[in-house]
Amino acid sequence: MNWDDTTDTSDGERLVGASADGEDQAVEAALRPKDLGEFIGQEKVREQLDLVLRAARARGATADHVLLSGAPGLGKTTLSMIIAAEMEAPIRITSGPAIQHAGDLAAILSSLQEGEVLFLDEIHRMSRPAEEMLYMAMEDFRVDVIVGKGPGATAIPLELPPFTLVGATTRAGLLPPPLRDRFGFTAHMEFYEPAELERVVHRSASLLDVEIEPDGAAEIAGRSRGTPRIANRLLRRVRDYAQVKADGLITKDIAAAALAVYEVDARGLDRLDRGVLEALLKLFGGGPVGLSTLAVAVGEERETVEEVAEPFLVREGLLARTPRGRVATPAAWAHLGLTPPRSQATGNGQGNLFGA
Repeated sequence: MNWDDTTDTSDGERLVGASADGEDQAVEAALRPKDLGEFIGQEKVREQLDLVLRAARARGATADHVLLSGAPGLGKTTLSMIIAAEMEAPIRITSGPAIQHAGDLAAILSSLQEGEVLFLDEIHRMSRPAEEMLYMAMEDFRVDVIVGKGPGATAIPLELPPFTLVGATTRAGLLPPPLRDRFGFTAHMEFYEPAELERVVHRSASLLDVEIEPDGAAEIAGRSRGTPRIANRLLRRVRDYAQVKADGLITKDIAAAALAVYEVDARGLDRLDRGVLEALLKLFGGGPVGLSTLAVAVGEERETVEEVAEPFLVREGLLARTPRGRVATPAAWAHLGLTPPRSQATGNGQGNLFGA
């Protein structure tokens, strides 16, 4: 998804969308692990972060600034709260889009307590003036507040108490080097393996007081796109189905039947994903086809296809982006149970210009 603009795509409305709506945020608050020992997955990140925090506590100092990057729903916000809990410090939460002026940031920084954790989500979307103010705040714990305008404006230095900034971004490449270099610890959050997601589902089911069998948890985990947020959302929908259509126990068959109702298939594709693949395969013979043409065929906006559907299809190896356009892979034909044309089956994506 292009996080630099405010284009409204449908990701937040999809059952397999990684963005969180109000309901997700409320449920996540109850399901979040409270310390690194409870946090599932991201083994390397947890190990490295544990060393950083333990060393800071031993020195009696605030922890280094932390930058967390990765796709939505992988636990960046949760880790920020764990950092605050491990350091026994309060946490202040805001986001890049909410800071459009340097004054907005100055007001937040000037009210921080010593040792407080400031979590700045979508940090790459912060305005440039605020970003430049943040450089000095992170490095020297000081900001210059401009009073007045024009030639008569004066800069008043304001000392800040030591604090820890935790920045989260889905687009680390968009952060300017001066900002990225001021973080003492950077970590990239990876997508989860199915076995890790099974543990997430079991833990969440326990907290939600839901009975689930191991094969039921495996079925949900396998359709969760490597994302804990999606796994928890699917679990809630399967729970509803099990309560209404069965005896409340989630088995493999119950999970599969429930997710079939919600149009989430065995690989985690939903209606939009399959619509893109079906148009690409049935209307355009597997491609190559331009993005705009594909979007018209699907009946969606170009941005929705490119930013919402395509990333997962590419990651799953079902679709490829080429200079000539979008091309389906053999795995896409197999997943939809279709037979590719001879040029696709033989690996000749260029086609035969002479019809031979």
